Amino acid sequence: MVQLIVGDKGKGKTISLLDKVNSEVKEALGSVVYIDKSTNHMYELNNRIRLINVSDFSLENTDQFIGFICGVISQDHDLELVYIDSFLKVAKLSENSDYASVIRKIEAIGKKFDVNFTICISVDISDLPESIRDLVALSL
Repeated sequence: MVQLIVGDKGKGKTISLLDKVNSEVKEALGSVVYIDKSTNHMYELNNRIRLINVSDFSLENTDQFIGFICGVISQDHDLELVYIDSFLKVAKLSENSDYASVIRKIEAIGKKFDVNFTICISVDISDLPESIRDLVALSL
């Protein structure tokens, strides 16, 4: 399953994502991963949450990002929840790219390996492609 948190920059998406991950880790039976472009939020995360800074891995394109996600899943068979902040930046996408197809790929990976994703995207809901509007859990 994929859930989206969407809204323009500065609307509070990251705060909402941090609240969600810190709340849901209490009920999680498996591992929880938070993927971000930096370690700035390290001290705001529960210590059961693994923070991964994608900047450490020199990803150059979206295909590498999808491979990275598969690698994270392959290394932890107990992985249950993945939270991705700053999705367009960490996945090497632009607002004009076909990020909807990337999200659908992530959704397919999640279904195959029983991993739930929550993704923050800096896009207003009115600019979100119709094909992924059904995934929106929170619009700010």
